[in-house]
Amino acid sequence: MFRPTDVTGSHGLGDGDAVFQSEALSTGPLGREFSALGRSHGFRNTLLARVPKADSPEFSANLILCTWPDELRLGYEAAEVYAGSLLITRIKQSILPLFTHDNLFLGTPGSEARQPLAPLFQQFELGGSLVFNLNDRNQTQYVLVFSGRNHAPERPEIAALQLSAMELLDSGVEALVPRLGPKEKLSAREIECLRWSAAGKSSDEIAIILDISSHTVVSYLKSAMRKLEAVNRMQAVARACRYRLL
Repeated sequence: MFRPTDVTGSHGLGDGDAVFQSEALSTGPLGREFSALGRSHGFRNTLLARVPKADSPEFSANLILCTWPDELRLGYEAAEVYAGSLLITRIKQSILPLFTHDNLFLGTPGSEARQPLAPLFQQFELGGSLVFNLNDRNQTQYVLVFSGRNHAPERPEIAALQLSAMELLDSGVEALVPRLGPKEKLSAREIECLRWSAAGKSSDEIAIILDISSHTVVSYLKSAMRKLEAVNRMQAVARACRYRLL
């Protein structure tokens, strides 16, 4: 398994290395290991993020580790192009690693969101990128991108990088990405009402099934929406499913 102490030469991490451009994005030793892994193979930058879901498409909501310059990262967050980027399209099409000089972080050619971002990426020039599609033991899907190397790695080097990344993810997933869930625990009744709502039942129908008033059903659903930070029942059901409550 790769460890920071395996890094030698010009790619090593000295005390003065600014691995993280923003303190808020530092994930501690594990994050530094991911960054050190990329640097040990000649990649200057590392990006690790969850593959976006329908109820949380934002880049900032899925970002775990990013060593891009702050200006580039903040510009990318503001553009809201991550979920529709070529990168996510590629991740959904294949599980194989990919090395490319194309900028997959942008949207499709001609898209409005692409226009202001292209000059920004040209300014900071990330270089060639190696993209991995990874899953942890909880079946959460991630995209890992090492950037900043001009020549493509050979297959054995790509395989070694992928195995090391999988080992890092497996050994530290709980520290890297705490288990998702609502901040406040839902009651059994709230979950029950959400479950029937997911089955397409109205408040009146749920009231008959559970032998309670429709007013009480609405109260339970509103409480569940508040705890799940959802704006409507559909989003509450989606988040409850994501948190494996249903």
